Amino acid sequence: MTIIGYARVSTVGQSLEAQIQQLSDHGCDSIFQEKSSGAKVDRPQLTKLLSTLKRGDILVVTRLDRLARSTFDLLNILKSTGAKEAHFLSLSEPWANTTTAIGKLMLTVLFGMAEFERDLIALRTSDGRERAKKAGVKFGPKFKLSGHQVQEIRKRKEAGESCRFLGRSYGVSANTISRIKSF
Repeated sequence: MTIIGYARVSTVGQSLEAQIQQLSDHGCDSIFQEKSSGAKVDRPQLTKLLSTLKRGDILVVTRLDRLARSTFDLLNILKSTGAKEAHFLSLSEPWANTTTAIGKLMLTVLFGMAEFERDLIALRTSDGRERAKKAGVKFGPKFKLSGHQVQEIRKRKEAGESCRFLGRSYGVSANTISRIKSF
């Protein structure tokens, strides 16, 4: 079992010293340090840390906001940690500790709430889409040509005009014209 710390500050002007001291005092064997916004998805040191986690290791942070800026980001990181059978601990939030039964319960509830919210969003989106369809809203890209223009193009194509010439005439590509079927 290895205790691995992660310390992060958002800007170059901020100091990692306080976090490093807390993580060292907790007994971290190694500490990954980063000066990067938590909103960034690509945090090289966090990625490196997560790739080194092994079964039984403990990922430790001083506060949850040092690890993630959103609940979904946090849950994704914890899911990745759990998939490796590693544990997680936040020093400032003792309830976020997967080495204890109560911590596992709290994070399981948090995971359940996030999944519930995702399901509600999907349901609302689906309901809204159905209402819009019933109201006559058309989805997808807008037609570039009117029905009248399509009729004209069919006649002109039959008369032998090229797709390229017709495309220029109507301000569309030759491919758009070529997809218009004859009568």
